[in-house]
Amino acid sequence: MDFSGLFARAVAVIGGVALQWRKLQGAAAHAPAWGNAPVVPVAKPQGAIPTLKMPSARGWSDGQKPTVAPGLTVNAFATGLQHPRWINVLPNGDVLVAESNQIPGPVRSMFHYAMQATMRRARALGVSANRITLLRDRDGDGVAEVRQVFMEGLSQPFGMALIRNTFYVGNTDGVVAFPYVAGADCITAAGRKLITFKPSGHWTRSLLPSPDGKKLYAGVGSLTNIAENGMAVEEGRAAVYELDLESGTSRIFAGGLRNPVGLAWEPTTGALWTVVNERDGLGDETPPDYLTSVRDGGFYGWPYCYWGQTVDDRVPQDAALVAKAVTPDYALGGHTASLGLCWLPSGTLPGFPDGMVIGQHGSWNRSTLSGYKVVFVPFVNGRPSGPPRDILSGFLAPDERESYGRPVGVTLGPDGALLVADDVGDVIWRVTGA
Repeated sequence: MDFSGLFARAVAVIGGVALQWRKLQGAAAHAPAWGNAPVVPVAKPQGAIPTLKMPSARGWSDGQKPTVAPGLTVNAFATGLQHPRWINVLPNGDVLVAESNQIPGPVRSMFHYAMQATMRRARALGVSANRITLLRDRDGDGVAEVRQVFMEGLSQPFGMALIRNTFYVGNTDGVVAFPYVAGADCITAAGRKLITFKPSGHWTRSLLPSPDGKKLYAGVGSLTNIAENGMAVEEGRAAVYELDLESGTSRIFAGGLRNPVGLAWEPTTGALWTVVNERDGLGDETPPDYLTSVRDGGFYGWPYCYWGQTVDDRVPQDAALVAKAVTPDYALGGHTASLGLCWLPSGTLPGFPDGMVIGQHGSWNRSTLSGYKVVFVPFVNGRPSGPPRDILSGFLAPDERESYGRPVGVTLGPDGALLVADDVGDVIWRVTGA
């Protein structure tokens, strides 16, 4: 075991001691902060030694797979990928998978080194494949027989979108447009950069076309937790962008979103929705990650406040921005790392009404781990309505020391099955009716 691995184990021990100390100081467990009107516990800043608790990445044993909700079944659509993060389905039924990972940056502090060592142990940091792989199920049996490189030499690719004869890739440093020929097995032509984003930090760049194909929306996360390096380095980040593909212009559509990842349209109202990862260091359930509609011009609080106008005292304040902060629509639990998002029409999976499917990558910074599952939030009349339901679980060992997998991107496959990218298991899971 190298020094980083030994250090990660030492960090885990220190973290365990810190957790026990906090419990002795009265840091009681709280009910999960979920739903339209969550109870968000009062913040308890954790200071210089915030909670670090992340399971070691183990992967799946032969024949092992996630636990599926009653009435559903799950199978591996593709295995042996390299950190698959996001999925896009082409009109001809080909499934594209972005394989990429966070790349370690300069170490800024001992805590930062500890976090990097912990993330390496969890396979959340390392070498990035920087490619998009094409998967094809020729015989319709729910397993991809064809696998080949669709694009390579990219820069931490994540979001993908096809609009007519142009294929768009959300690299960490910007959105690039490539010419596309229907049914092509690969793209080798040079791309054209539409917009430049600052890389590093929250590095994923999700993409979603408008229904009319005239605009493209992109999620761009913050560099840091609470702008601790100043707001200058955060300029242009923590936002959802709107790119006008006809004029070539772009603008921030909504801001104050610490790390907006998955994007989806709600068909009843036509509203844009996203899932957002909130800040760390205030407690297990404070604040919750969330699912929210995204208002044009809306400001959602980061870094000054959370869940509406709840001020974060660790941050130099801007009273005017706090006053205009929008309260999110639906809480998804503290530090669940909700990343994937797609709309699920009623009847797509037996027993599931209209709603949103969310891939929860799982926590690394709370005393009892959260997330590590794929959940469903029902919608009525264009709004979240009712408690969440698990679709896939069992990604985490019962003792929380190991993870078999971690779900990320979710989308509907060409046959209507739900596809789930699992970046620790290196699998694309396929969920259908039993």
